[in-house]
Amino acid sequence: MGYPDNVLANDEQVVLHRHPHWKRLIVPVLVLLVASALAAFGAAVVAETDWDPTAKQVVQLVIAAGWLILVGWLTVWPFLTWWTTHFVITDRRVMFRHGLLTRSGIDIPLARVNSVEFRHGLADRILRTGTLIIESASQDPLEFYDIPRVEQVHSLLYHEVFDTLGTEESPS
Repeated sequence: MGYPDNVLANDEQVVLHRHPHWKRLIVPVLVLLVASALAAFGAAVVAETDWDPTAKQVVQLVIAAGWLILVGWLTVWPFLTWWTTHFVITDRRVMFRHGLLTRSGIDIPLARVNSVEFRHGLADRILRTGTLIIESASQDPLEFYDIPRVEQVHSLLYHEVFDTLGTEESPS
């Protein structure tokens, strides 16, 4: 489990490590496909014209530069953002890390978790994703969006919280 190992305490164990749901990548993939098709079509149209070879080359370079900017901004950047976002549950805490150039994150000790909720609409239910809401002792509720299999994560986190607390309410 590559990422979280470098931030764990000596005897801390990862229980769950997830990236956001793949639904976040649907629009970037569609942008890649449409932009590539349009750029290829534009380059083919320019190649068939009877313009001066230098003019053709300049227009094709403009098409290629536009494609690179569009794909970089609307496809590569969202993918890298998705790839560098981590939701991790250990036997001691919940960690959320995100960001590519500027990283940020939050750690919530399991002993400080008051309640765990989840929310998902029809589309999220079909895609098996949703929003996990964690309320801790000292903060407003934190919402983590697009958590894959949110109901399982909710149940797992509930069990971990009560196992950590060692209360009689523990579902074990």
